[in-house]
Amino acid sequence: MTLRFLRCARIVNMQGGFFGIIFRMKLLQLMLGIVAYAALWMFSALYRLVPCNRAYGLGAAIARALYPLFRRRRRIAIDNILKAGITSDHAEADRIARMSWGHLAGHICEALKVPYVITRENWREHLDESGGAPAAVKLLLEETDRPILLVSAHHGVWEAATNLLSFARPMFAIARTMNNPYIARWMGAHHFRGPVTIIDKNHGFTPDVLRGWLQENAAMTILMDQHANPRHAVRCDFLGRPAWTFSTAARLAIRYRIPVVVGSFVRVAPFRYRLVGGEPLSFPPGSDVAKATAALNERLGAAIRLYPEQYLWAHRRWR
Repeated sequence: MTLRFLRCARIVNMQGGFFGIIFRMKLLQLMLGIVAYAALWMFSALYRLVPCNRAYGLGAAIARALYPLFRRRRRIAIDNILKAGITSDHAEADRIARMSWGHLAGHICEALKVPYVITRENWREHLDESGGAPAAVKLLLEETDRPILLVSAHHGVWEAATNLLSFARPMFAIARTMNNPYIARWMGAHHFRGPVTIIDKNHGFTPDVLRGWLQENAAMTILMDQHANPRHAVRCDFLGRPAWTFSTAARLAIRYRIPVVVGSFVRVAPFRYRLVGGEPLSFPPGSDVAKATAALNERLGAAIRLYPEQYLWAHRRWR
C-alpha cells in the first residue's frame, strides 16, 4: 500500500496540466481509501471488545435514541405502516417504526459478531425451523444437490441468514459492492465464513454468474422489496399497495425451472433465527411473469405482517 502511494506521488511530480490533475485525483482517491480502511480496522479492533450477547442491544438502543432526529425517514416509515394496514393507530405506527429502526442497527451489529458465534459445527443449533414449511426447510437445508432461489426482503436478519445458510450450501447474493478495494477484501475475509459469492448489482446476472449458480447447486438470494425502475419491472401489489417490482426472480424460476423458497429469517433470541415461509413455489415453463412476481410478493407480505417490527419501513418502496 505504501509503495503504491509513493509511486503515484512520483508520477504526479513528473506530470503537469490535464494529466497532472487526473493523477492528483487518483492519488486523493487512494489516500481516502487508505484512511477509510484504517478507520474500519480501528473500529473492528474496538468492536471486538463488545460482548457478543450485547451487540444487538447496543446497536438497537443507539438507533432508537437517534430515531427522532431522522424526521424524513420517520415520516416515510409511519406512512408506509399505516397505508400497508399494519395498524390504523398513528402512535402504534410510530412505535413499530422506532422498533424497526432499532432492529436495523441491532441486526447489523449482531451480524458482525456471527462469525465468532456460529460455526460449521453448531450452525443448526442457531436455526429455528418451526416457522417454515417442512418442504421448504428440506429444500433449503438438505436437498443441496440442486440449485434453488431464495426470495426474501429487507426483513428479519438477511445479513446474518446468508452467513448461517452458507454452512448448508453455497450462497449467491446480489449486493452493492464496495468501491474501496481494501474494505472489500477485509469484508470478504472477516464477514462471511462459508462459500458466499457476492454479485455486483451493477453487473447483474452475467452468463458466468448463472453458470456458477447452476453448477455449484447454490441458493441464489434475491431481496425483491426495493423500488424498481418501471422499464425493468412489473407493477403488482406488495402489502396491499401497487408497487414496481423486480421480476428477476420470477424470470429465473420460469426459465430454469428452479424451485423458489420465499420468506424471511427473523430474530427470536440472540443469535437464534426462525425461518418464516410457506411451501416452495414452482412455475412451469410459459408462466406469466407478472402473475409469478405477484405470487412472490404475496408470500413476502405475509411474512412481514407476522413480524412488522423487523421490516425496513423507512425506505421509499412505493413511488
